[in-house]
Amino acid sequence: MMSDTSEVRNNQAEGQYELEIDGQLAIAAYERRDGALVFTHTQVPEALEGQGVGSRLIRAALRDVRDQGLKIIPLCEFVAAYFERHPEDQDLLALDSPG
Repeated sequence: MMSDTSEVRNNQAEGQYELEIDGQLAIAAYERRDGALVFTHTQVPEALEGQGVGSRLIRAALRDVRDQGLKIIPLCEFVAAYFERHPEDQDLLALDSPG
């Protein structure tokens, strides 16, 4: 089932969310900062591209961030684009600067 995000894990030691499929690892790297996670880059193996893997990874990461009561700073273009497509999650954005 494509909507399943339960296999995503938060590898805090490495500072990344991970989703392994067929032995391939997709990651969303972050840095923790004052009540927020700064997402720095998302990496999806070429073999998994075009299957919605990155979106599944980010969706699960956002759910985890929400559960922790944290905010998100999307320095990563992929994460920023996800927020543009999913306005319902924009309350998670850390609004440091106006506009």
